[in-house]
Amino acid sequence: MTAEYKVHGDIALITLNNPPVNGLGYATRVGITEALARANADATVKAIVITGAGKAFSGGADIKEFGNPKALQQPNLLSVILMIENSTKPVIAAVHTVCMGGGLELALACHYRIAAPGCSVALPEVKLGLLPGAGGTQRLPRALGVEPALNMIVSGEPVKSEMLAMLPGQQLFNKMAVSLESLRDEALAYARSVADVRPLPLVRNLPCKHPQGDAYFEFARNMVGGMSKNFPAPLKCVDAVESATKNKFEAGVLVERSLFINLMWTPESRALRHIFMAQRAASKIPDVPSDTPLRAINSVAVIGAGTMGGGISMNFLNAGIAVKMLEMKQEALDRGIATIRKNYEAQVKKGKLKQDKYEQRMSLLSTTLSYDDLKGADLVIEAVFEEIGVKEAVFKELDRVMKPGAILASNTSTLNVDKIASFTQRPQDVVGLHFFSPANVMKLLEVVRGAKTAKDVLATVMVLAKKIKKTAVVSGVCDGFIGNRMIEQYGRQGGFLLDEGCTPVQVDKAIEKFGFAMGPFRMGDLAGNDIGWAIRKRRYLEKPDMKYSKTADLLCEKGRFGQKTGAGWYDYVAGKRDAIPNAEVVKMIEDHRASLGIKPRKISDEEIVQRLVYSLVNEAAHILEDGIASKASDIDMVYLMGYGFPIWRGGPMNYADEVGLFNVVQAMHRFAQNPLDDARFWQPAPLLAKLAEQGKTFN
Repeated sequence: MTAEYKVHGDIALITLNNPPVNGLGYATRVGITEALARANADATVKAIVITGAGKAFSGGADIKEFGNPKALQQPNLLSVILMIENSTKPVIAAVHTVCMGGGLELALACHYRIAAPGCSVALPEVKLGLLPGAGGTQRLPRALGVEPALNMIVSGEPVKSEMLAMLPGQQLFNKMAVSLESLRDEALAYARSVADVRPLPLVRNLPCKHPQGDAYFEFARNMVGGMSKNFPAPLKCVDAVESATKNKFEAGVLVERSLFINLMWTPESRALRHIFMAQRAASKIPDVPSDTPLRAINSVAVIGAGTMGGGISMNFLNAGIAVKMLEMKQEALDRGIATIRKNYEAQVKKGKLKQDKYEQRMSLLSTTLSYDDLKGADLVIEAVFEEIGVKEAVFKELDRVMKPGAILASNTSTLNVDKIASFTQRPQDVVGLHFFSPANVMKLLEVVRGAKTAKDVLATVMVLAKKIKKTAVVSGVCDGFIGNRMIEQYGRQGGFLLDEGCTPVQVDKAIEKFGFAMGPFRMGDLAGNDIGWAIRKRRYLEKPDMKYSKTADLLCEKGRFGQKTGAGWYDYVAGKRDAIPNAEVVKMIEDHRASLGIKPRKISDEEIVQRLVYSLVNEAAHILEDGIASKASDIDMVYLMGYGFPIWRGGPMNYADEVGLFNVVQAMHRFAQNPLDDARFWQPAPLLAKLAEQGKTFN
């Protein structure tokens, strides 16, 4: 049962029971309405308490119903709310732990509310490109006050119940319980104390005004508009709350509903809802059951104390997991520890980390110069130079010293994880954990599954990823895995665009206007142009028939490797990341173009964006065909979390779906006619061609 009904003397207790967060799905809504009807029909019942089982009052809508007709099936949430308000007996919400979205709207419909301390309260719909659609924008300002309610609705961030209870004049919580453990008994007692009070109080009847009126909402729009570029929902939230202050409740609800429905159909909301679902789907591996036993990870070893090794270590220290770092020389260890200290001290200085937390994290860090000291670790991650011979030496040592059952992980970004696993006698324990730089900041973790990687190893690292606050996406073994395999095609297109008439500035500005955090040339300078150069040299040997622009090679021959040398596609001033265009680089591009006999042409921003983005899409379709990624949404997560793809576009595959795969394929056919491009690459991947022909989508 998703809504349990019990009578305690003269009080009916309705307990939502739909794990994990008591989502208000169809069955739960039916259960609530049936229980309410039963309680109102029972002459011995004087009042009704609604609470939630387990670790939530209610997290709101059931995500299984997103995009499903059941979400609208009667009784919908609006019908449940109306039934609560029309109850002839007082209904008391006993909220705890999590009270969010539709769960908070449900509580606001109740006649009274009692809250346990520590309850996270929120209306997070704005994070899905929406606004509360069941009266939240109309009731919360009445119960809490206009300003705090608008702040909550626009940000979507949770606030603790005890903080809200302290706000002057608030009528959100009529009573605070002493503790979570005593909440039920206190709610039953409170219900008895108000059982005979009439008329029954309704939040909808409370006044809703702001003393500054129009001036306040003009200020709010300016603030919200400046912070919500590309996202329409926050400003619509302001409109809805303003409506609550200017209209009667029923009229305000109509405004809210109209705004909600319009937002539901925006591409931005579709993208955000896609991301919400994709994040949850990423943790599910088709052939690894959710109840797969996990290996205990209580201590971690990290090989290498450089930029990546230090960043990786911080993730585990932040999660309270002990880390031992290994290096070959003491000076390298000292530098690594100094960098970690510097990063933490910067957080302390900014007030983002308390001094005692900083000291606690550093106390979990130890170092060694000997592999033998790592033998007790449950997980070891190598973060050494990206060269197979170096990896071989490391993994042979790890195979020698690590205890049975320890997980051996490589942070490789391109190398063959199966080859690395073959250096050991335990390939089932080997997995790729590709952290993105800076590893202590970037959310993406590519989990590379080798041919022999054990299922319990995969299950363990996926759970561990959540613990260290990473979004983990599983990739099969191929050169570059998901992200870097795709980015190579993106970079190739950037080079062809230079050959045909663009400058680095034009290409970067076009794709940044589209929404990328940075364009391909600024990204190359940040990562190091020499890295791409090394990959191309390997490609020239492996695939001599693959076309590349030679412009990037010429840049590297000049020693312009990017930010680390102060000069790349752009110039850089020490201590700053500003990309300053360089006239000599532009002349180098022009001279190379002339040497090839190419007459430059004017290239539109639209063409730049399409060629860069559709190159990602086509390679991604091949990745899906090859089984490297199990689903298109995983590819979207890689690009959203690791490569700066604009959030409001939902990732390359979602964006292609929005544009229409037929239109993507037609554009690719046009690009294939360009003699300076790679016609073979622009042949649509069979999967892409098939979906386009059938009028289907990736997601």
